[in-house]
Parts: sequence; C-alpha cells; structure tokens
Amino acid sequence: MRSSVSDVLPPVIKRSLSKFGNDLATARRKRGLTALAVAERMGVAKNTYLRVEKGDASVGLGIYAMALFVLGFGDPLGSIIDVSRDDTGLLLDEERLPKRVRMKKAQVPQS
Repeated sequence: MRSSVSDVLPPVIKRSLSKFGNDLATARRKRGLTALAVAERMGVAKNTYLRVEKGDASVGLGIYAMALFVLGFGDPLGSIIDVSRDDTGLLLDEERLPKRVRMKKAQVPQS
C-alpha cells in the first residue's frame, strides 16, 4: 500500500505548510478577494485553492507559486535557495579546496 505525502512529512513541515496556507488565506482576505476569484485567476478549481489555504502537501508546488503570484507576491520562490546565501554549500566548497596547488610541467612536443 502506498503512503501519501502527508503520512511521511515531519511535523515541522506540516506546521509550516499549515501556516503558509493560513497566511495565504489572510493575504487573500486583506485584498478583499473570494476564494473563487483567486481560484479563477489561477486557473484551478475552487477546491484546489482551498486545499492550498489548508496547506495540503499533495498540492503541486506550481499551484502554490501561482497563488503567490495572483496575490501579488511576485516570484518569491526564485530567491528561496539563493546559492550566494547558502552557508552550508559555501562551507562545503571551501572544504573541498585543495591544500596545495601545483603547476603542471610543460610538455615538450616530441619530433
């Protein structure tokens, strides 16, 4: 039997998605938009958008990105993993640097 995405998510991720969905719902209400209006602008069914507001993990990332766009948040997903701010990745790069660098001997062409 296959487990659903929700079954394997750590609690911290579930809470984060729930908060994210709640924040989207709050942003929608602040803008005076109905769930149906946002769903229509996104090109999805109202039920799909309501699942987004609940933080449903089975909803595709593209749907969440479109909800953010429709609500006027631009492209926040483009800066979530900014490699210039990836401290762990930068440290790993530094650890991989060689301790010494040697020049290769110039090879003399044989005639």
